[in-house]
This record gives sequence, C-alpha cells and structure tokens, in this order.
Amino acid sequence: MKHLWRQTRSFPRGARLLMGNQFAINLAFYMLMPYLAAHLSDGLGLAAWAVGLVLGVRNFSQQGMFLIGGTLADRLGYKIPIMAGCLLRTLGFGLLGWVDDLPALIAASAATGFAGALFNPAVRAYLATEAGERRVDAFATFNVYYQAGMLLGPLVGLALLAADFRLVCTVAAAVFAALTLLQWRALPGRRGGPATTDRESVLAQWRAVVANRPFLLFSVAMIGSYVLTFQVYLALPLAASETLGAEGTAVTSGLFVVSAAVAVVGQLRLTSWAKRRWQPSDALVRGLVAMGLAYAPLAFSPRGSSTAVLTALVVAVVLLAAGSAVVYPFEMDTVVALSGDRLVATHYGLYNTFSGLGITLGNLATGALWDYARRHDARWLPWTVLTAIGLACAASVAGLARTGRLGAAQPKPVAA
Repeated sequence: MKHLWRQTRSFPRGARLLMGNQFAINLAFYMLMPYLAAHLSDGLGLAAWAVGLVLGVRNFSQQGMFLIGGTLADRLGYKIPIMAGCLLRTLGFGLLGWVDDLPALIAASAATGFAGALFNPAVRAYLATEAGERRVDAFATFNVYYQAGMLLGPLVGLALLAADFRLVCTVAAAVFAALTLLQWRALPGRRGGPATTDRESVLAQWRAVVANRPFLLFSVAMIGSYVLTFQVYLALPLAASETLGAEGTAVTSGLFVVSAAVAVVGQLRLTSWAKRRWQPSDALVRGLVAMGLAYAPLAFSPRGSSTAVLTALVVAVVLLAAGSAVVYPFEMDTVVALSGDRLVATHYGLYNTFSGLGITLGNLATGALWDYARRHDARWLPWTVLTAIGLACAASVAGLARTGRLGAAQPKPVAA
C-alpha cells in the first residue's frame, strides 16, 4: 500500500484525480451491475428476453459509441466528456432503481452505456497526456485503482442489497453525481496534441485514424486478448457450474475476487519487473502467452474430479490476471505510440470498438464451441482453442514488432 501511495503521489495532480476517479467509477458500477439481472427478472418480473434486451442495450450503446466518445474528447478537450459521462451515468443509474416499465429501463440502460463511451477514451488519453514519458507506470498504477473498484464494488452492493435494490442504485448514482462535481471543480482542462484541431472535420479525423495501418494491425492482433479476459464471465463460470453444481456460483464469486486481488497486489511489481527485463513488445508477447496458457490446465483436468477442476480454475484465473497485468500498461502505451500523439482519444475509441466487437463475436463462438464440446464429449476443445487464441495473439504481436510496425507511427493528416 505504501508503494502504491508513493507511486500515485509521483504523478501530476490531474493524473492522481483520474486514478481516484476510476476507482469510484468501478466501485459504483460494480455495486449495481452484477445484481441488475436478478432485479429485472425477480424484482420486476420481466421475461428473460426483456432482461437480455436491457443488458444488451447497455453493452451495445457503450461498445458501439466508443469512437464517438473518443472523437468528442479530441475535439472538445478531455474534461467535458469525462464530466458528461459521469453526469449521464448519474441519471441512468438513478432511473434503473426507480422505473419499472421496459422503455424507461432501456433508456436508462442506454444512458449508462453511452456514459462509459464518453469518459473511457477521454480518461485514458488524459492520463497519457499527464504522464508524459511515464505512461507505462501511470497505466499500471491506474489499473490498480481500476481493479480495486471492481473488487470492492460487488461487496458494497451486496451489503446495500440487504436493504433494497433502490438503495444500491441511489448510492451508485450519488457517487457519480459527486464525481461530476469533483471533475468540474478540481480537474484541470486538457486537450490533445498540437496536431488536433477543431477545424478538421470528423470524417477527416476518422480517415486519419483508419489510415494508420500499424495501429489497425495492432488493434486486430490484440482482439483475442479481450476474448480471453472475458472468459472469467463466461467459460470459467460454465465450467464451475458444470463440475461443482450448486457450489459453482460461490466458486465463481471467489474467482472474481482472486482475479481482482492478483491485479491489485501484483500490478506494480509485475510492471516494474517486466520493464527491467524486457522491451515493451517482449512484455506484450510474454503476457499474451501467459494468458493463453492459463486455459491449458483445464484441457487436461480429469473429468468428474471437482478438486482437479477447482485447482485448474484457480490456476487459470491467477495466470490470466497476471498475464493481463503485464500486458495492460504496455498495451495502452503502445496505442499512444502508434497514434503519434495525435488524436489519441479517437485512437482509443476505435481500439475499444475493435475489442468490444471481438468480445461479442468471441462470446458467440465460445458459447457455440462449448455446446459442441458437450454434445461430442470433447470438454478439452474450448480450452485448447482459447489457448491457441492466446498463442496466436502473441505470435501476431511478435510479428508486428519484428517488422518494425510497433514503433512510434506518425500518421499523416488526411484532407477532408
């Protein structure tokens, strides 16, 4: 904790505020979202398709609008989208607790999703600007606060849920309202690099980003890493429920805690260790290899042995979290380097759009593969494919590095 505090204080005031801001954002988000589906189905009596629609709208409005959020950040400055996102999530979370008709719930869900699309690219671009040459350290520290919010949020939400779901929503909305006020009063205004200009059209901004071939190749190469990370929400819980039955839910909750705890405790140490030993591209490759190999023990776990499966699940979560902790700060730094310090938020927005699309398609493919494996008694198949995805991502990034495509690209402006 002392190391985290010293590291945090070594950054400028704006960066420190963004780190605390992200902790509060995740605390409020995860105190509500894990329990929303149960509230919609059990509390409000919505049909399963309606619950899926409400949750799907939130995901689509966030993943599909990241590019818009990044573009606005580059044009208006980073502070305005961050404030607007916090304010919009205040309204959305407040509505989720106090409305019960489907159209209003859909509107509230869309608002919470678009809020994330507004502040996520802006926060990362702002942090990169504030950190300067210390971007890797800044993103590592930022991720500690990010994961700590994820770790504590569900616990706070569970405690509040003992009283009423409306209380959960009200407290979460109050957190975002306080964050909105805090950003307004305390967050210094910042804009993108000197090449960013309001006179440039939006289409010209987008064409400049799309013309950045090294960035696009890196974005595609990294899609698989997000598919691997998301299996904490899909494949691993399925394996826990299938093998451990009623105890699977408790095990899944424990896996979330282990994953966040590894990142909180190990992020700064892992980043420092990787920086001393490897080049950034080497750290990315090795982290991706670890993420892929995380699923290998599950492919060889004897079927029917709950102890073996539980051990493999824990090993998978620890390796996945450690690999992600190694990858994340170098990944975020690489996006900035490939942007040439121009239209950084728009690059982050498009990068997040790629990863969101990859998660959606990856989940569909993983679910279909899981069903196929069950029908054909090939339980090893999903884990083998996930391992192969991680190794393929690592090979792709290694290939980009070997051909010099992960250097600091300088995309040229494209005329409108």
